[in-house]
Amino acid sequence: MTTPIYIIEEKRLRRNLALIADVARRADVEIILAFKAFALWKTFPIFREYISSTTASSLSEARLALEEFGAKAHTFSPAYTDDEIDEIVKCSSHLTFNSLSQYERYHERAAACSLGLRVNPEYSEVGTLLYNPCAPGTRFGVTADKLPEQLPSDIEGFHCHCHCESGADVLQRTLVHIEERFARWFPQLKWLNLGGGHLMTRRDYDVDLLVDILQGLHRRYPWLKIILEPGSAFAWQTGPLVSHVVDIVEDKGIKTAVLDVSFTCHMPDCLEMPYFPDVRGAEHVDEERGTCVYRLGGNSCLSGDFMSAWKFEKELNVGAEVVFEDMIHYTTVKTCMFNGITHPSIGMLHSDGKLEILRRFGYEDYKKRMN
Repeated sequence: MTTPIYIIEEKRLRRNLALIADVARRADVEIILAFKAFALWKTFPIFREYISSTTASSLSEARLALEEFGAKAHTFSPAYTDDEIDEIVKCSSHLTFNSLSQYERYHERAAACSLGLRVNPEYSEVGTLLYNPCAPGTRFGVTADKLPEQLPSDIEGFHCHCHCESGADVLQRTLVHIEERFARWFPQLKWLNLGGGHLMTRRDYDVDLLVDILQGLHRRYPWLKIILEPGSAFAWQTGPLVSHVVDIVEDKGIKTAVLDVSFTCHMPDCLEMPYFPDVRGAEHVDEERGTCVYRLGGNSCLSGDFMSAWKFEKELNVGAEVVFEDMIHYTTVKTCMFNGITHPSIGMLHSDGKLEILRRFGYEDYKKRMN
């Protein structure tokens, strides 16, 4: 390929889906796909072989669930609006309110859905505040002290999200806080959604512990349907972003390989978290100077559109491929067209070895976003 491209690999995707489906079966829970991390709808026929539902955070995602996945969504939004709530309800089987005021405003219009409240256990082990939904002053969820002893009769579930690419041990510790604060309301509920961030497809994840935890939860509250909605776990390590060196510049002894992709446009988590991706054939190093050591620079005018530093096996030249591993989750859903720079194509490497181009982007895509 001479242009940048995200490549999702069918074999790796099916490996993740099979593991997730096995956890759901063993633990007797429902695990659904969160579109906020992955929404490549041309892959949905594969997903439907393993799961039956998805979760949406907006009207567009809810429509995608109904129209392309073929099933109504479990929907949560920080705030619904008058002009969207009715259409969201049509596309949703479950609808969770972020606040009691949102519930009061819209619960009658959402009566066709199974209704829930997002709750805040005031505990999270997410270290990066940007991703911590339980940080002080959070806008997410209702704390226990604000809930009435008797819930409204149409509230059927609680939704609690406080993980980010976390292990099963984190869920184990978090459940202690969830139960301490909210278990007294569980007899009034039908379901409990434990949100996302359960990275069960990571190689070192303790899947057996996760199953044990969920089975224990069933034993304590056998009437509750348990739902998990991970995003990253489905697309974890399912494919790379392939880029190319278009120039090499040097200043004060620091060499930068300028690429035909952008961190800020195409790999935003790398700058936000920050998250250092694996680069094929290179080692991430602390020292920015040395033989075969490069900053990797994005092709935008943002000064900070770069990451440091990688040591390659040999000197880079213009035209060389630079492959960023594990670039499918939280990339294609978050990309932008800042500067109008070339947007990577999207392809699927099928199990038979054939590469199918699912989408190419061009000038018209950029122009329509500005319309």
